[in-house]
Amino acid sequence: MSVLPILPTLGHALLLATAAYAVLALATRQQWRRRATTIPQPPAGAPVSVLKPLAGSEPRLYENLRSFCLQDHPQFQVLFGLHAASDAALAVVTRLAREFPALDIGIVIDERSHGINLKVANLINLLPHARHDWLLLADSDIDAPPDLLRRATAPLADPGVGVVTCLYGGHPVGGLWSRLGSQFIDDWFAAAVCVGRAFGAHRHSFGATLALRREVLVASGGFEALSRHVADDWWLGELSRRAGFRTVLSECEVTTDVIEVRFADLAARELRWLRSIRRIEPLGYAFTFICFTTPVAAAGWLLAGGGAAATALALTALAARLMLRFDGRRPPATRLVGALLVPLRDSLSLLLWALALAGNGVHWRGRPMKIAPTAPRLRS
Repeated sequence: MSVLPILPTLGHALLLATAAYAVLALATRQQWRRRATTIPQPPAGAPVSVLKPLAGSEPRLYENLRSFCLQDHPQFQVLFGLHAASDAALAVVTRLAREFPALDIGIVIDERSHGINLKVANLINLLPHARHDWLLLADSDIDAPPDLLRRATAPLADPGVGVVTCLYGGHPVGGLWSRLGSQFIDDWFAAAVCVGRAFGAHRHSFGATLALRREVLVASGGFEALSRHVADDWWLGELSRRAGFRTVLSECEVTTDVIEVRFADLAARELRWLRSIRRIEPLGYAFTFICFTTPVAAAGWLLAGGGAAATALALTALAARLMLRFDGRRPPATRLVGALLVPLRDSLSLLLWALALAGNGVHWRGRPMKIAPTAPRLRS
């Protein structure tokens, strides 16, 4: 029996799936942004220790770290962790300590390594120096709004809450590849989170910014439970959920710098994310390709043989995809350039999705690593 009669049906199915997702992504992302702007400023909670693991210099390291020194929370500590006194980041944090003499700033230099994950090793070394039991973990490339500490830690007043996590957007620092990397974060990652939330998904935990209480960390096995895993942020949230706590997505968003200037660097970063997601949610990952609207809609339209219905679905998918990129918060020129890059970005995403279907090898800060085949365990 010939398979050709099946192709139009497959084409229409692809068009329907990618159009439905694009519309949902646009609607839920806009709804989340509207909701975030209407939430009142919460009162300040308990004192907070901010843990900032560092590794080397970055284009906007000073500006990003400084944003954590400008928080409007009444009592907080900022701890910067390095593995060596020769680290280029030391000059930046020393400058910040001089600039903010009244702020409780600590610099911890500890060469000890624990497991394969150097970021987690840094956190293990920082934790004994944390003065407060409410903790906020944030990557070095995060730019925080002044109310981050208030908003991200407010849910911790509920003893049933384990981890509070934040959405983040991309801030390109460079040329074409950093722009494309930023679009991957804005148009795929953030949109996927909003769609998942609309359908009741709560298994989110993003390492860009995480808040939790010390008791939750202990109940989840401590940072030591994460030391042999690449996706340490996701596993921290998952272990806290297994310990009986809820995860909360904060309305406060941060931005992360995207600094890749070569395709190889961008591909390595995104393959690490994609292979980690595949390891965590293999079934969901298998259907992720429908998120990459442009090539999927084109393939669906060709398989369907054109026609009015197929064309209407394809145009609906593309219109929603472009509207997602035309975020009114961006300057007009940025929006136009971003829209022109949408077909390239979607095609690149589909290619990397396919490559990530196989293999467990990743590169993190130039170091080859393997995604662990087993999950971390809670301490008995």
